[in-house]
Amino acid sequence: MARERTWRKSSYSTGGEASACVDVSLAHNAQVRDSKNVSGDVLTFSTPAWRSLVAHVGSR
Repeated sequence: MARERTWRKSSYSTGGEASACVDVSLAHNAQVRDSKNVSGDVLTFSTPAWRSLVAHVGSR
């Protein structure tokens, strides 16, 4: 049975239709999509790769 994804909008979103932000889903692996094009392409990261990315970005 496929696990349904819950998407969360970036806390850096400015809101409105012209906002530039992403949605993230952390079910099984990490997926990132453009919040203005939810049926478009999705970036998929393994859990270790996602944690590494978040740690790197957070250390800046």
